[in-house]
Amino acid sequence: MSSISNEVNWKKIEEDYYMFCVRRQPMVIVRGKGSRVWDQNGKEYLDFVAGWAVNNVGHSNEDVAKEISNQANTLLQTSNQFYTVPQLKLAQVLIDNCCMDKIFFANSGAEANEGAIKLARKYGKKNLGGAFEIITALNSFHGRTLTTWAATGKPHDEDPFQPLPSGFVHVEYNNIEAIKKVTSSNTAAIMIEPVQGEGGVNIPDESYLKAVREWCDQKGILLIFDEVQTGMGRLGALFGYQRFGVEPDVMTLAKGLGGGVPIGALLAKNFASVLEPGDHGSTFGGNALACAAAFASTNYLIENNVVELVNESSQYLLSKLGELQENNDDIIEIRGMGLLFAIQFASDISADVINSCNDLGLLLNAVRPDAIRLMPPLNVSLDEIDEAIEKLQSGIVQISKAND
Repeated sequence: MSSISNEVNWKKIEEDYYMFCVRRQPMVIVRGKGSRVWDQNGKEYLDFVAGWAVNNVGHSNEDVAKEISNQANTLLQTSNQFYTVPQLKLAQVLIDNCCMDKIFFANSGAEANEGAIKLARKYGKKNLGGAFEIITALNSFHGRTLTTWAATGKPHDEDPFQPLPSGFVHVEYNNIEAIKKVTSSNTAAIMIEPVQGEGGVNIPDESYLKAVREWCDQKGILLIFDEVQTGMGRLGALFGYQRFGVEPDVMTLAKGLGGGVPIGALLAKNFASVLEPGDHGSTFGGNALACAAAFASTNYLIENNVVELVNESSQYLLSKLGELQENNDDIIEIRGMGLLFAIQFASDISADVINSCNDLGLLLNAVRPDAIRLMPPLNVSLDEIDEAIEKLQSGIVQISKAND
C-alpha cells in the first residue's frame, strides 16, 4: 500500500476543494481486493456497498485489470466516428445474452436513461401521434441530470431545480391501476425499475410487471426497464427482467456493467430503435477502455456462472438475515432479491448502525433513515457473509445498548 495516503490530509483537501454534494463516511479508501478494501491507515473493511452495486466482480478483479492494462497500452479513445473492436465485442456479448436487438453506449446510468427518454419521445412522435409523456413510479431513481431528475418520482426533491423538463407522470409503484388511470393519448412509455434500489429495495408483487407489460401491449406504448442497478447479475439473473419473466422494449444498464469503470448502455428491440444519425451521441460513450473493462467484467460473469453463485449466496444471506431479525427487535423487515437486500428498522437508526459497523470493519449503505442496504460483490464468499452478519449483529447491539 502506498505510503502517500498517510502523509496527506485528504479530508482537508476535500473540504477545501470539493463541492459538498455527498455526505461521506469518515474513511479514505486507498486499496481494494475482492470483497475487501483498506483505508489510508491500513484498516481493513468488508465492503457490502461495492461502489453502490458497481463492483459486481469484486475490487481489482484480475481479468478486468488485465484487460484495462492491455487496452490502455493499445488504444484509449477514437470517438464514435470510427469503428473500435472493444465497443463492438461488448455490444455483441450483451445483445447475444439478452432479449434486445440494438445497443448504444453512454458514460453512466443517467446518460443511458436520458437516451431512453429521447428514444421514447421520438417513438411517440413517429408512431403514437406525437405522444411524449412517460409514466414513472414514485420513490424511483433514474439519475440526477435535469431530465432524469424530473423522471425520478421524488417530487419533494425537485423544488431547488425548478422548472424541470415536463412530460413525466408519477404514480405509485406496484400499482397497475394507478398506471391505467393516468395513461392517455399523450403516453409514449412506462419507465420503471424491476426492483426499486435507491427507493429502499422495494420488490413488486409477482403479477405487477406482467400486468404492466400487458397494459403496454394493449395500448401500443413502450415499456422501459431501468436496470442500472438490477442488471448484470445483481438480482440472480444476468438481467433483472429475466427474474420476472417479462421482456421490456427498452432497457438501460450501468453500475455493474463496467466492473468499476464508468459506462452506461441503452438497449432496445428493433421495432423501438428509432434513433438515427444526429439524434443522439456521446464523445466518450463507447470509449475503448471502458468497453474493454465492461467486456472483461461481462465475460467473467458469464464464464464463471456467477449468476448461479449469486442465487446460492442469496439464499444463504437471506437465512442469516432472518436469524438476525429474530435476534433483534429493532429489525421489522428484511426484503430483497439476489444480492440486493434492505434491513428495515423500527426507527431512524440507520446512521448510527452504519457508524458502528464502520468501527467494526463493515461498510454498508443507509438507503433510508430507517433502512440500510446490502449490495456486496456478486462473488462474495459464504464465509464473508458470515463475517458481515456477525459484525452487523455487534453493531446493532451496540446501538441498542446506547439507546437503552
